[in-house]
Amino acid sequence: MTLIHSTAIVDKNASVDASVKIGPYAIIGPNVKIGSGTTIGSHTVIEGHTTIGKDNVISHFSSLGGVPQDMKYGGEPTQLIIGDRNTIREFTTIHTGTIQDKGVTVIGDDNWIMAYVHIAHDCVVGNHTIFSSNAQIAGHVTVEDWAILGGMSGVHQFVRIGQHSMLGGASALVQDIPPFVIAAGDKAQPHGLNAEGLKRRGFAADTISALRHAYKILYKDGLTFEQAKLAIHEMKVSGFEGNVLSDDGVSKIDEFLTFISASTRGIIR
Repeated sequence: MTLIHSTAIVDKNASVDASVKIGPYAIIGPNVKIGSGTTIGSHTVIEGHTTIGKDNVISHFSSLGGVPQDMKYGGEPTQLIIGDRNTIREFTTIHTGTIQDKGVTVIGDDNWIMAYVHIAHDCVVGNHTIFSSNAQIAGHVTVEDWAILGGMSGVHQFVRIGQHSMLGGASALVQDIPPFVIAAGDKAQPHGLNAEGLKRRGFAADTISALRHAYKILYKDGLTFEQAKLAIHEMKVSGFEGNVLSDDGVSKIDEFLTFISASTRGIIR
């Protein structure tokens, strides 16, 4: 039995594994590569220089690999690369990159991308993220591992969303969210540590306690940004509340500090 519906249009130059299932009226372009075990829903369009890995589920009416919504784009052969085991639900749009950046949009592995999500050109999405329905991210955005974006949230271009962070529904994000932090609001503001999410993912109690203290230094102690960075650094090297931090605690504080120190748009504060 054929796995490609008779009404689907698959270009002869596309590279599609024999195990891929393609639904009615789907269109697969000539520069597309699709790995084993992936399912493509009906009326989905996959075009451009797009590479899709193994065991993905791509639902009906999705549009992947379309040209960037960037007026500087001049038809360059930029890419979209999608990893393995992602779920991409109905009416999602993900575009290729631009030569003004690295020329590629990247989606990692094991992501859950709900209906009507838009991921623009040159974005980099890590692994195990969740995009709730109607989440929209502009060009050049980075979303790190295990981050969650609430429904109808909007993210400004060039923003970074740190690992294990959460952006509330209907939020507007114009600056970076540090790792492990909850943010929400029509101009998103910090709302504490994502402690429950960290517990569910197996973070040790002492690591969560240390991250709470780092959050307090950054957001509650009335310090300037530079003073807060210095205080968090001192916390990392000298221990936490008189005790030596575990290796995991040190590494997570270091990741937190490295992220906020590298911010170019500034962090929510």
